[in-house]
This record gives sequence, structure tokens and C-alpha cells, in this order.
Amino acid sequence: MQANIVLLPGDGIGPEIMAQAESALDAIAAVGGHQFRLVRRPIGGAAIDALGQPLPSETVNACHQADAVLLGAVGGPRWDRPDSRIRPEQGLLGLRSALNLFANLRPVTPHPALFAASPIKPEKLQGVDLMVVRELTGGLYFGRKLELPDQAEDVCSYSRGEIERVVRKAAELARTRRGKLTLVDKANVLATSRLWRRVTEDLVRREYADLEFEVVLVDAMAMHLLSRPADFDVIVTENLFGDILTDEAAMLAGSMGLLPSASLGETRRGLYEPIHGSAPDIAGKGLANPFAMLLSAAMMLRLSLGLEDEAALLERSVWDCVSAGQVTRDLGGTLSTSDAGAAVRRRLSRVAA
Repeated sequence: MQANIVLLPGDGIGPEIMAQAESALDAIAAVGGHQFRLVRRPIGGAAIDALGQPLPSETVNACHQADAVLLGAVGGPRWDRPDSRIRPEQGLLGLRSALNLFANLRPVTPHPALFAASPIKPEKLQGVDLMVVRELTGGLYFGRKLELPDQAEDVCSYSRGEIERVVRKAAELARTRRGKLTLVDKANVLATSRLWRRVTEDLVRREYADLEFEVVLVDAMAMHLLSRPADFDVIVTENLFGDILTDEAAMLAGSMGLLPSASLGETRRGLYEPIHGSAPDIAGKGLANPFAMLLSAAMMLRLSLGLEDEAALLERSVWDCVSAGQVTRDLGGTLSTSDAGAAVRRRLSRVAA
């Protein structure tokens, strides 16, 4: 197949891990006889430095024309001035909005070889295989804002339509997995959460009565994710709660360097990125773990390009490296970023052969 893929390396370790993803995609293309047109565009702090804005119009236009978008990371201390009106993170938020990517999917499946790397007891990690679906374009992050010297305000707002579309995405995913859907809210306090609960219960009753459905308050979920994570399948929630809970869930896997994500809308085009940040403290040192980026590329192959076999091949190659201890320092190994990427490509080639 032919596919146009936009690469947004971004800041910090972004360019280093993107280089490994690009090499892996080249290898996948060679194995499967595909033609991937890979185009790089600036975003975040790198775009501010080059063009004075975190999301240049040329980047947005390229992403609109692409079949899929792969992102490294944005942000860093050099652009982190409290009084700045232009920040790298605006590039990512703006791109999600421009592409109408309203559902963020974050899978968490701890690998047995890394149980010891997690702060959670190994017996709690047995059977954990969950997917958090986070609403991505509404809530506090996109609401009306007021910021004065002695007063500040962030407005959280949701509509029925915004809730229904992301819940429907989560419910459809649950049907392909273990058939269980969990809504996380704070309906005992927040009006927006009460709307989320009413809309979700109504939608599940009308269209997804075959699913096992439950509601859990967000403070309780913060405990349950650590005490009984294997009980959950697909978790759907609003923007802020999802942001916090997915970072907490990352600890189940032992490292944020292993967790990919996909941001999707109504079409097959999506934005794929590792959930870790730009890690400026290790940028340029060859210490970054590229596996989350490679697993994000695998999600892209599956969800946007429809290449299930190629996605499974890339995932298997990553996890075979993990099983063999061919990992970077954050996972207890000794490999550099480029060495870890090369190890995955060697396994990919052997498996394909």
C-alpha cells in the first residue's frame, strides 16, 4: 500500500526516538512491499525557535493531507517561562483540535519480564490488560480561561454530543476486547460529571446493552488502578481525569518508556505518540527508550493504515527484545537509544523472514 505519514519530532528526546521509528517504518515497508512517504514538519519548541509559533500552518496543512501523524514530544525548560504567551504545548493542543481528534487511547499491558520494574506487587499485575479512552478536546483544558494577578479561572464544559462520540468509541473498543466498560467521573460533586453519567448510561442502555457496564468515582479509581488493575477492561473518562489516570496507570507497566497512545476522530487518520514527555534532562545522550514510540507506530499501522500483520510484527519484535533483556537503562538494560532500535529491527527482519 501507499501511505503519507507526517513525522513531528518535536523537542527534547523527540528527534532521537523519531529516528528509530522512521527506521522501523522503512523496514516494515521493505518487508511488506509498501510505500510510506515520510514527511517531517516542526511542532512545539522547535517550531517556536524556527518560525515563532508552536503550530505553523505548514504543519497543520501537511497533517490534514496525511493518512497518519506520528509525534515525538513537545516542551522543555528553555520555553517554560511562566509569563510566556507562546508555549510548546499549544502546538499539541492546537493540532488535536485542528484534526478534531477527540478520543485518546492508551493501552496498558504489563510485560511479565518487567513485573519487577513496577512499584506494584507482581501478583497485582497478573492479567492486567486495560485501555483508557480519554476525551481529548473538551473540559478544563479547552474551556474559557481567566488569569489575573490575584484570581484565575478555568471553565469545564461538555455537551451531550462531545460525550456520546467518545463513549461510543470506547464502547466499540470494549466489544472487541472483554466486553466491559467503566465510566470514571465525579458526579457527586461536578455538574459536568453528572451530565457524563446521564449521557453514558442512556447510550449504553440504548446501544450497548451487551456490555458489562459500571461507574467508578475518580478518587476511587485512583486507588483501584493500583489495588486491582486486572478488574478493568476499557475505561472512559473526561479530559483532566484521563490525563492524570493514564500517567498513574503507566506505573503498572514499570516505565513510561513503554506506553504508546493514539488520538482518533471520526476518520481513520490519527495522531500517534508515546505518553512520556520530552525528557530534556537526557536529550542528546542516547539514553531515551524508543519502545513507546515504536509501539505507537504499531498502533498507527493497525488503526490508521489497516496493516494488522505489520503492526503485530513490530509489537512482537519490541516485546521479544524486552523478554531478552535488550533494553535501555530505564528498564535495567545497557542499550543506547539507537542500539535498542537496531535490536528491534533485527528481530523484525528475522521474524519476517
